[in-house]
Amino acid sequence: MGKAKRQEHTFGRRSAASVLYQSEIIGKPVDRILEEGDIPEEAGLNEYGRLLLLGFSAHRAEIDRIISERSANWAVNRMPMVDRELLRITVYEMKYVDAVPIPVSINEAVEIAKEFGGDDSYRFINGLLGRVARDLDEQASGSGSDSDAASAPDDAASAEPAESPAADGSEDAVESEPIETVKGTAATAEPEVSAAFVADGAAPAAPEVAAVALSVED
Repeated sequence: MGKAKRQEHTFGRRSAASVLYQSEIIGKPVDRILEEGDIPEEAGLNEYGRLLLLGFSAHRAEIDRIISERSANWAVNRMPMVDRELLRITVYEMKYVDAVPIPVSINEAVEIAKEFGGDDSYRFINGLLGRVARDLDEQASGSGSDSDAASAPDDAASAEPAESPAADGSEDAVESEPIETVKGTAATAEPEVSAAFVADGAAPAAPEVAAVALSVED
């Protein structure tokens, strides 16, 4: 994946999370926002961000269920708004966007959380996404095992599963090299691109929201 594509993905994640944030603030569904073009110019939603939003909108119940199952102490609707929207976009990407390695999705989410979330947001997000990654890895390994067993029942050899990012909220998963075999795509670490997610790292007290500023470094 080239630099331009990596930048496009980074910008898309941030802009998609921004639009989700706006959707909750104004109480308008994402699909209506996209259909009506009710997107602040400052949000700069690109095609990848639109893909993430449409995908999440189509799988919203499933994505929220996955997040809820892997969040021991927080109901999805009780999470800080920045954390919730970032988790939704990232879990969708991890599960459905095969072109992006899972560790890259997690690393990007952690960096955005460090910048715009609360003091402990990045630890919470890293830990929860690590557990989701482990589930997805186990599901993929299970599907592969079932297929192998059906085609070669006498074959006793089994491959070692790929390591999953740390699920305990540690920073080890953020600093580790991406796993090259995740989702069948070679992993290349995506460079950081400076872009604003939202104006504030916490849910606002009033429904008014400031324009969302986004920028991408060359």
